[in-house]
Amino acid sequence: MIGLTEYRLRTPVDEATIRRLRIGDTIYLSGEVVTARDQAHRRTLEYIASGKALPVNFSGGAVFHCGPIAKKTDDHWVVVAAGPTTSSRMETFEAEFVKKTGARIIIGKGGMGARTAAAMKEFGAVYCDFTGGAAVLAAKAFVRVKGVEWYDLGMPEALWILEADSFGPLIVATDSLGQNLHEAIDKEVEQNKKQIYARLGIQA
Repeated sequence: MIGLTEYRLRTPVDEATIRRLRIGDTIYLSGEVVTARDQAHRRTLEYIASGKALPVNFSGGAVFHCGPIAKKTDDHWVVVAAGPTTSSRMETFEAEFVKKTGARIIIGKGGMGARTAAAMKEFGAVYCDFTGGAAVLAAKAFVRVKGVEWYDLGMPEALWILEADSFGPLIVATDSLGQNLHEAIDKEVEQNKKQIYARLGIQA
């Protein structure tokens, strides 16, 4: 079932709230958002496996697949652009990441796979799409850089801890039922295509 509800959420988000969300719903998110790409996902899981303390608490939080561009002004950082990274790059890590960290909202572009969807169903999380090419719009929603960790990985791969004010629109693309908006749209397109071909007398 595709939802059409708009939510204003603040991190950390509890499981009950996440369980109410449906694919197609829109979220505007405030509170702490942490960026993490391939290397940060890998290191996070390595830290957990070896019993090391993580520099951030992901529980109930939002993780943004993003390699932001930031500049340092005086003694503080400012995010200049924060476009989403293609999330399929993180498919290798995401199911275990959700399981081990308790993250509730994963944000990126392009959707994720079946393993991630299964983990979200089991542990109570969602994946949201943010529009690619809107890096400046995203940056405007991040009103403060609270900190940066693992900068040795490089600016794009570091953990940027950001304070968001109505970051969005974020579209729920995988919900805690395991439903996938990308797959639902693909099926609808195929059904419509068959109907149109039939009307036109075209053999598909």
